[in-house]
Formats: sequence, structure tokens, C-alpha cells
Amino acid sequence: MTDAERRAAAKQFVEMWTGKGYEKGQSQPFWLSLLRDVLGVKNPEQFIIFEDQVVLDHTSFIDGIIPETHVLIEQKGINKDLRKAIKQSDGTMLSPFQQAKRYSADLPYSKRPRWIVTCNFKAFLIYDMEKPNGEPEEILLENLPAETYCLEFLVDTGDNHIKKEMEISIQAGELVGKLYDELLKQYIHPDDPDSLKNLNMLCVRLVFCLYAEDAGIFGKHGKFHSYLKDYNVKDVRRALIDLFKVLDTKPTDRDPYLEPTLASFPYVNGGLFSEAAIEIPNFNETIVNLLLDNASEDFDWSEISPTIFGAVFESTLNPSTRRSGGMHYTSIENIHKVIDPLFLDELKEKFADIKAIPIEKTRNRQLEEFQTKLSRLTFLDPACGSGNFLTESYLALRKLENEVLKVLLGDQIRMGTDAHTPIKVSINQFYGIEINDFAVSVGKTALWIAESQMMMKTEDIIHMHLDFLPLKSYANIVEGNALRLDWEAVVPKTELDYIMGNPPFSGARMMSKEQKSDMDHIFGKLKGASNLDFVCAWFEKAAKYIDATSIHAAFVSTNSTTQGEQSAILWKDLMEQQHIHIDFAYRTFKWDSEAKDKAAVHCVIVGFSQVQDDGVKRIYLNESIIQFADNINGYLVDAPNVFVESRTKTICDVPSIGIGNQPIDGGFYLFTEEEKYDFITKEPQSEKWFKKWYGAKEFISQKPRYCLWLGDCPPNELRKMSECLKRVEAVKAFRMESKRGATLKLAETPTRFQVENMPKGNYVVIPEVSSERRRYIPIGFMNSDILCSNKVRLMPNATLYHFGILESNVHMAWMRAVCCRLKSDYSYSINIVYNNFVWPTPTDQQQAMIEKTAQEILNARALYPDSSFADLYDETVMPSALRKAHQLNDRAVMDAYGFDKKITESECVAELMRLYQEKVIGSGLNSETITGIDEVGKMKY
Repeated sequence: MTDAERRAAAKQFVEMWTGKGYEKGQSQPFWLSLLRDVLGVKNPEQFIIFEDQVVLDHTSFIDGIIPETHVLIEQKGINKDLRKAIKQSDGTMLSPFQQAKRYSADLPYSKRPRWIVTCNFKAFLIYDMEKPNGEPEEILLENLPAETYCLEFLVDTGDNHIKKEMEISIQAGELVGKLYDELLKQYIHPDDPDSLKNLNMLCVRLVFCLYAEDAGIFGKHGKFHSYLKDYNVKDVRRALIDLFKVLDTKPTDRDPYLEPTLASFPYVNGGLFSEAAIEIPNFNETIVNLLLDNASEDFDWSEISPTIFGAVFESTLNPSTRRSGGMHYTSIENIHKVIDPLFLDELKEKFADIKAIPIEKTRNRQLEEFQTKLSRLTFLDPACGSGNFLTESYLALRKLENEVLKVLLGDQIRMGTDAHTPIKVSINQFYGIEINDFAVSVGKTALWIAESQMMMKTEDIIHMHLDFLPLKSYANIVEGNALRLDWEAVVPKTELDYIMGNPPFSGARMMSKEQKSDMDHIFGKLKGASNLDFVCAWFEKAAKYIDATSIHAAFVSTNSTTQGEQSAILWKDLMEQQHIHIDFAYRTFKWDSEAKDKAAVHCVIVGFSQVQDDGVKRIYLNESIIQFADNINGYLVDAPNVFVESRTKTICDVPSIGIGNQPIDGGFYLFTEEEKYDFITKEPQSEKWFKKWYGAKEFISQKPRYCLWLGDCPPNELRKMSECLKRVEAVKAFRMESKRGATLKLAETPTRFQVENMPKGNYVVIPEVSSERRRYIPIGFMNSDILCSNKVRLMPNATLYHFGILESNVHMAWMRAVCCRLKSDYSYSINIVYNNFVWPTPTDQQQAMIEKTAQEILNARALYPDSSFADLYDETVMPSALRKAHQLNDRAVMDAYGFDKKITESECVAELMRLYQEKVIGSGLNSETITGIDEVGKMKY
């Protein structure tokens, strides 16, 4: 089904269902028609399951499940508001989404949905369960013809061909790894860097030969295998030396008396075999069997994905990644999250428009012009690794070019050979910079393999033979440090169109000396630059490189670069000094990068340029849901370019908050409940000196530890408690062993803490770190008999009004937008989140209402004294009374701000940022000097 056909089908579907919507009688025909007529599912009755039974405390039925795409559907009648709570059969009040989440919780783990869709025949609300607290994407029925693509996730079961390529590529990597290990044992000096470098190059050459014989590049299938099989094991080394020399020699320059089998191999060129002779060790029977039986005879290399295999190959043989215990690669799906919005979507749309031109002569002329345009686009990946972004971009362009050739040629058949190839797109258009010499070799090889595969696909279209060898295209991948190298020397910016890639992810506190030196080289004296992650250097250098050009760039980045203080440091410089603006962005998602034990990093993608384009910007909430924006700021929010900088004082007249107690005691003053009782048994007089101790973990689980607080214990009493004295002496010894001057000084007062924060009376507690799966950070009151650690934030003299504001959806929206993250969990920063939050100016009546609703939250919690905050704030099992109390509090707080009760979270954040901007500028609050990381800054990546 073409795009035009789908739009027409969607228009008919809208006309058919407008004004209809009886839940019990029309839900199934509605969904069957949508899947069949609009989304092209041939047998929708076999694709979707209706009324699947789920047992809660009673039996219920799920309106719809699509197992293959992990979708759960909750359908309501046309008059139901999808965002409002509806009374259930058990008396609870749940919105359709909450109802669906309750069903999901009782499904087997493997059947739980990735997507929840609620629908009332007039609108679809789409929830991505990777972000359970995120806003749903709303698609109105009337807009379906233009937004059908937003529903493609319903039927997107993935590309089986890509999955097969991935499996084959990983198997190939495993084979190469085994071959590498066995060959390494044969080197005289296996630990010598030169030996390793030679082994890497040997493996690259062997892989090319294995691929070439399966792909027909060498002529007869299995030619490499047949050649080596004729030699005894002890002679295989010499056979390879002779073969590599022949592959690097033009036929006219070869020995006329060369043995016929060797003479039949083609000339390769391209530099792959032309480097100085490499050290090749003796082969043994194990190596020869691996090479000829496992890697050659039993394996077909022609179907590998050069994109994936290049990365797997490089990481398999790269000593640093081998030590990490797995093969690393970036999935093709994730690469397309970068290259599709950067350039490919626009090209595909242009191609579709040209194809739709009815006049053949005009269409063909524009197709030829379009093909020429494809051949003139140039790309740079300045941290290219084994070239997977370059390879996949090349494949994408060549696939598009092949589609152009199909339309241009139509039913024409061109037989035989032709010296003038119709292919215009070349790997010459792709440039890379990579610091690792071996990755450079692998990247070039991956591009050659990609070129070979696409040439064969073109041959199938034009029905003529094209010679792949000798290699005519040279991969422009340069070895060097991209942060020191002049990118203009690699490719002049006047000749470049796009920059892309996935630069290194070292955190601000995890960099090597060399990396820190590179950061200083790039950022100079930029204030706060020492707090930036390593990846930021690529943004900065790219921004300077593309100055006064129309180049568009997009990088994958750790999500921390668009959160907390890093966002203000980096994006203020890029936007105000380098005149950069963000064209598109992917919000935080897991970047799976490992073939076996997948180590997910939480990333964002940011596309940027200097091009002044008044077009709508795009924020990708996930693969299928796009939010259109007028402006994307450094927090990836549709809001003004606000920079929320670290500040030590609040911008509003509200109580200051601080961190809890930080003992620096080596753990000698902290006890579990069992350890406390054992200690008191030995030292009965110590009992009154124990206090409950809460960090973030203990607070959320409501399972305290205990602290032996001796800071207020009189010396005469302390001397009578020998067990307590042992602890004091142990703490003193622990501090004396430190190399920090402040800790050594602290050893002089071993009963005291480094940071002491013990408010008198009641105080509010905010955990530093909390799961992103909670809509609300659990916040609560404590009294002066309880001690808290530095893993929580404390507000002394807090009132119900303060609690109500802090626990509201308005404050949570602000927190989610600007806070730092530990992986994807919220990390509540005083200097970023709290001190920059704009509080409302309520009337007396509004403040009284907030105090009332805040108390109702506490009352609702008290109904469940045996439940922890982890239990109460689990979105699936959150008690209805507590949910209702929060909803009432949310409305009261929004009323105090003057916000519409239907405001979305992104609109709320945009409004808060506007208020922040007014507050800071209007009050003359200058940005403060940033001295090191703030109180949550010790983050690891």
C-alpha cells in the first residue's frame, strides 16, 4: 500500500466512523477495519485478540491485545473522556489507562505490553510503557489521514531480514574471535603491540577473502577454500603470503610463470593488501580446520550485515573491548534513529513525490536529477569507530538509488556488460575520523562489503554484470584524534552536507588525563566545562566547524548533556555563542549496544544546525510518537531557550533546603536493626543514643537503619561505654587513613559528622534518587528524633503548603525536565531543581486549598500503615484514595498558578520555563559561578 493509498483509505475510515462509537457492539468492527483497510493487515482476525480474560480479584476482559507488536487496547464509548477516571465494577475510580495498566500487571511478564492504547472512537491516546509516566500521544480520528504513520507501531513486527542479518553477523564475529585466539597462540611475541597489530590486519584480510569467495568476487564460489585445501598444514602460511601478494598485483605485472590457480585470482587494489608485509605465524591443524571447515565451508558470508558485522568484528578483536567480555555493536534500528530524521526521511519523501508525477518525461527528468543529488551528498562521522553509521548511510542511499533505477528503467532489460555503470552513489561520499587504527581498517572493509552487496542488487535490477574488482572506490576514513585533528583537512566544510555519529560516552568524573586535556583544548576557559561529559566536545567542535554553512548534524549523547547543570553549560554556549539551534531530538531511551550481555546506556539524540528554518521541529518521544515543536531548547522541551543554571540560593522567597547528615565514619556508626539489638545487648547504656536513620533507599522502602549518634553524648558518659568507645576509636582511625585534608581534620572530632543537618521540629524529606517509573517522587515529613543521610534533601520548618507544592504534578513536571539522572532515575538536585523552581503566588483561599489537599495525601497514606512508599507509588497498585488525593492536590496547585486543568506536562514545563525566564531577568538574578559539581554530581556512567 502506497502512502497515497493509505491516506485515501484513512479518509474513508474517518468518514465511516465519524459520529459512531458504541463500546460493546462496535469496538471489534472498528479495530478490524482499521487494521485491514488502513494499516494493510491481510487477516486482522488472526492478528488481534478480543476480550482476552484476565483474573484480578474478579474476572475481567481485555478489549484488545495484539501479541506480535505487544499492544494492549482499552476501548471506551464515544462519550467517555479518556483522561478522566471511570468507576469500575469493584468501586474504584480509574482512568482507561490506569485500568489497562492494572490488566497489564496481571499478565505473564512475556505478554506485558510495550504500548497501551486507549480509544473512544474519536481519539487514540498512545502510551509508551518504556516511559510509563510520559505524556500520551493523542491522535484525533479527524486527523488520521495525515497522521496514519503514528499508528504504524500497531503492525510493525520488525524486519525479519534485518534480524537474520544480525544473527549471521554475530555468528561471523564469534568465528573470527575463535580464529583470532588460536592464531594469537602461534605468535612468538603474543603480547607485543606490533604482533597484535599484525594479527588484526591478518584477520581483516582473511575476512575479506572469506566474504569474496561466497559473494562471487573471486569468481568461482569457494575459490579461497579450494586454493588453501590443496596445501598441507605446514604450508598454509606460505600459501597465504603468496596469495596476498597476488591480490595486490595487477595481472600485467605478475610473474608470467605464476602457478595457474594463483594467477586466476583477481587484482583487488584499495590498499587492503598493499601495506608492507605483515607478520603471519605458522598455522596448525586446529587453525586450518577453523578456517576451512567452520569459517569457509560451513558458513555463508555473503548475507552478513556490513553495518553490524563491522562493529562486531572490530570489538571482537579490539583488546580493550575483548576485556569487557562481549561483542559490541549499534543496532541498525538505533542508527536509523539518527540518520532518518537527519536526511533519509526527507529524501524518501522527495522520491515519493517524484514517483507520483503522472507525466513520464517530467518524472524521469526529475528522477535523474534526484539520483545526481544523491551522488553529491557528503557525510562525516568524526568518531566513526568501525564505520557503522557510514556503512548504514551508504546502504540507505544505494537502496534509494536502486529504487530510482527501477522506476527509470521500468520493464527495460539491459543484458551483458557495460563499461558505464548506472550507479552514481559511491563510498567516496563518506568520510570518517577514528583514533583506533584497527577500527579504521575494519571500517574500510565494511564499506567495501556494503558496496559489493549493493552492486549485486543493482545487477538484479539492470540485468547486466558490473565489475566490483579492482576496487575503484576508496573509503575516506582517517586515523587520528578527532578533537585535535582539523576536520577541514579531512573534508572541506564547503563540500559537506551532514555530520553524524555516536561519540565516546565518558562521564565528567571518569575521563582519562588525555581526555581531560582534549576537553581543555576544545572548550578553553568556558565556565563549568569541567562538569561536561566527554561527548560534549564533539558538539562544540561540530558547532564551530559548521559555522556559516548549511550543514546539518546529529549525535547520540548521554542524556545527562540535556539535563541538570550540563544542559545550561553546553547549550547556552552552543546557542548563544555558536548560534546553533536544535532541529530534532530523541528524548531519553535505552541505547542497546552489546550483542550478548546488552549493556544499555540511557541516551538522547540531538540534531542541530545553524540553518534558519521556520519549519516545525520534531521531538521523538519514541520510535512512533512525534511531538511537533516551535522551538526545542537544551532540555529537549518545546519551550524558550532557557538555561537553568546551578545556583546556591532559591529564586523565590521559600525555605532553603539542604542535604542530610554525612558521617564519613567508615560505616562504624550505622547499624541494621539486628546489629543494633546485638550492640545494645553488649552495651545497654547505648540504647538512648540510637536514632532511626533514613537515606533515599530506606525512606522509600520505609525500612530504616539505625545510627549511633554520640555527638551530643557527654564525655563522662561516653567513657563508661566501652563498646561505644571502640566505635569512636575505629572512626578516628578510619579518618586518619584518608588523604583528604578535611577528613584528617575531622579525625580530631570523631563523634561528629562531616555534615550535620538535624532540624528541630518537623521537616520535609525528598529522596535524592527515585525511580522514573513513579509519577510522583514520594516526599514526606520526619521529626527531630529521626536522622537522615546525605542521600535525601531536607526542608526545615516545612508546612503543609510547601509539601503540597513539592508533591504536585507541576513540581514533578519541572523536576523531570531539568533534573539530573542516574541512568534514567530522577536525581533531585537542590541547586538545579529546587533553587530554580518558580513557586506560585496563591490567594489565601488557594493556599488553604493546597494545605487541605496536602493533608488528604497524608491521610490517604495513613490508611496503609504497612505499605512502603515503593508500594504506594507503584503506578499499577497505587490505592485509589491516594491517587484521588494527588489529583485533587494537582488541581489545587494548578489553580494557584492559573494553569488550565487540561494542560499537558510539556505545556506545563514550557510555562514554568517562561515564568523562570521572567523571574531571573526581571529580578536581575545573574547566573552564579559554578564551582565544581553540585550536591548530586558524583555520577558514574
